[in-house]
Amino acid sequence: MPVKDTAELENELSEAEDLKKFLDDNADNFRKFTLAEYLRHLLEQKNLIKAQVIRNSQLDEGYAKHIFSGKKNPSREKILSLALAMNLSPQEANYLLYYAGHNKLYSRNERDNAISFALNNNKTVLQTNELLTDLNMEPLIGN
Repeated sequence: MPVKDTAELENELSEAEDLKKFLDDNADNFRKFTLAEYLRHLLEQKNLIKAQVIRNSQLDEGYAKHIFSGKKNPSREKILSLALAMNLSPQEANYLLYYAGHNKLYSRNERDNAISFALNNNKTVLQTNELLTDLNMEPLIGN
């Protein structure tokens, strides 16, 4: 059975008359990743090299390795730095934020819009920090 996308699940839920049946019928569609598992999934799915992602993220190497191993619960900014380093789309970044326990990018927030713009345009962490600074916004991580 193919995995359903979020819109399909939301549509089925809105039409469901029995929540238990909906949950049972769609059990295979609910992914329950830890952050470390989802990061590994992204590395495999996108054929990325962890060491290169860590370098591109501008995060401290030791700290980033702890994120990938599940030993650290990083800030939202560090997760967004990883998303940029992995060239994720805003939607993929939102999934990463979800698995890290943070709020998704919000279109009514100017800073989040700048970050979404950077993600959509494959900006690096440094380029994103420059963009944020030019807009008088707080950079993701210190320079």
